[in-house]
Amino acid sequence: MPSAVSSSRGSSALRFGRFAAMGTVAALILIAGVWASWGTAQHAMLTKGRERGTVEVTSCGARSCSGPYRPLSQGSQLRERVVLEDSVAVEKGRTYTVVLKPGGEDAVRSGPAGILYSWVPLGGALLLASVVVAGGLLRTRVAWVMALSGTALLTAAFLAV
Repeated sequence: MPSAVSSSRGSSALRFGRFAAMGTVAALILIAGVWASWGTAQHAMLTKGRERGTVEVTSCGARSCSGPYRPLSQGSQLRERVVLEDSVAVEKGRTYTVVLKPGGEDAVRSGPAGILYSWVPLGGALLLASVVVAGGLLRTRVAWVMALSGTALLTAAFLAV
C-alpha cells in the first residue's frame, strides 16, 4: 500500500512540475511579445504631446525608407529627412502619417495601420504560446483562443498595412 501512495505523490509532483515549467515558458513568450511590440506601439498609440505629421517617401533601402517630413501637430517642425524603420509596407512615392520618436529623426507609422503593425510581434507570440499551452498545459480551449487571437491580429495587420 505505501508504494501506491508514493507513486501517486510522484505522479502529482511530475504533473505540477510540467505545469509550472510550461506555464513559465508560455508566460515568457507572451511577455517577450509584448516587450517587442511596446517599443513601437507606445509611439503609435500614445500620440498626445508627440510630433505628428506626414512623410512622403523618396528613398528606400533594405531596412528603412526616408523622406521629407511635414508637420501636422502644433509645435512640430519641418524636417528635410526622417526615417521609417521596418519598411515592409512602405512604398516609394507614397505619403504616410507618422509620429516622430523623441530626440531623433526616426518615425513610426500612426493610425490604425501603424498600431496594428506595431503589435505584430505579440500576434506571433500568441501563436507560439498557444502551442505550448495546448501541448504542455493540455488546455486546448485556452490554446484555441490564443491561436485565433494571434491569427486575427496578424490578419488585421496584414490587411491594414
